[in-house]
Amino acid sequence: AHCRKMFAGVRCAALRYSLGSFIQKRTATGIVMLNMGGPESLEEVGPFLHNLFTDTDIIEMPFQRFTAPLIARRRTPHVKKLYAEIGNCSPITRLTKEQARGITELLDEISPQTAPHKAYIAFRYAGPTVSDALDRMAKDGIERAVAFSQYPQFSCTTAGSSLNHLWKTLKEKNMEKTFQWSILDRWPTHPKFIDAVVSNIKKGLEMFSEGCRSDAILLFSAHSLPLRTVFKGDQYAAEVAATVYDVMKKLNFSHKYMLTWQSQVGRIPWLEPQTDKILKELGKTKRSTLVVPIAFTTDHIETLSEIDIEFKEVAEKAGIKEFFRAPSLNAEPAAIDALASIVKDHLDQKQLHSLQYKFRCPGCTKPFCRSIVNPESSYSVTAL
Repeated sequence: AHCRKMFAGVRCAALRYSLGSFIQKRTATGIVMLNMGGPESLEEVGPFLHNLFTDTDIIEMPFQRFTAPLIARRRTPHVKKLYAEIGNCSPITRLTKEQARGITELLDEISPQTAPHKAYIAFRYAGPTVSDALDRMAKDGIERAVAFSQYPQFSCTTAGSSLNHLWKTLKEKNMEKTFQWSILDRWPTHPKFIDAVVSNIKKGLEMFSEGCRSDAILLFSAHSLPLRTVFKGDQYAAEVAATVYDVMKKLNFSHKYMLTWQSQVGRIPWLEPQTDKILKELGKTKRSTLVVPIAFTTDHIETLSEIDIEFKEVAEKAGIKEFFRAPSLNAEPAAIDALASIVKDHLDQKQLHSLQYKFRCPGCTKPFCRSIVNPESSYSVTAL
């Protein structure tokens, strides 16, 4: 009996060792986190703006090759001052690294069948770049990867631009066959994302005095979009509205609310109403207001400078009684749970990309738009 127990223990230990060795040897699933990025110092502001204004997916202008660098140079001193007010840099790199650590650790727990997972940050206008990420993936021996847009709602100017740049960079580096890809191109109504936003709204409401809390207006604010982009068929505005509606439904429509738009640049028509203009109007009624960033996964200049400083000043001058901003997702536990769950569902469903992804805007002529390089052969297209 003693011998049987001893051999049973040896067999169990051997089995655990072999399973552990199998997991260690199994090729990791790459999670490529696509976002715009941000300058990590004041010296990086100029190059960041140059990359932004020369991107024809986000901004189109006459003679862009020549005018974009001029505009970037002209705006650099002003934008440097804004970054100086929020710590001389954007926190997006630090926060995305924290998110990357959190979601890979959680994914290894909740999705062992696709473990191990390795996250790679791939920014569009700052480092670490898409090219940096691809080089690290090749060095790590990654074979399959998820292009995970960090924009909850899809726009040709954001997620679309990042994906186009990814495919273009793969071609330039002769790496089209190096990895098999699937795409998480949008997730505006994922239940865990909605739960995370609702949790942050409740935290934001706790900042108000008891007399103002129940009567506060929820002002959902998203980065605006030129109307000419919307008129081409861009789905962004509709998907942002879908997010807002699902959030309010989860809150049982407990407060009055409105969707507004921020960060307009130039004189061309953009989505309206503009957040700052609505704040001025709300000031006439002396209503308290909670601004809710609804299209950002981390804090950056639009939240820390535009909302927290500029819009707060607008609200105070307008006569708004109490003004606060709901926290951003950042690396809070609810946000990590949401991001990891979004990836897990994608992997479980073997989803190549959303059904909507292949629906190009009518008249689009951009060569990489809505494409996918070397798609994961065992995955299929599913609806949003």
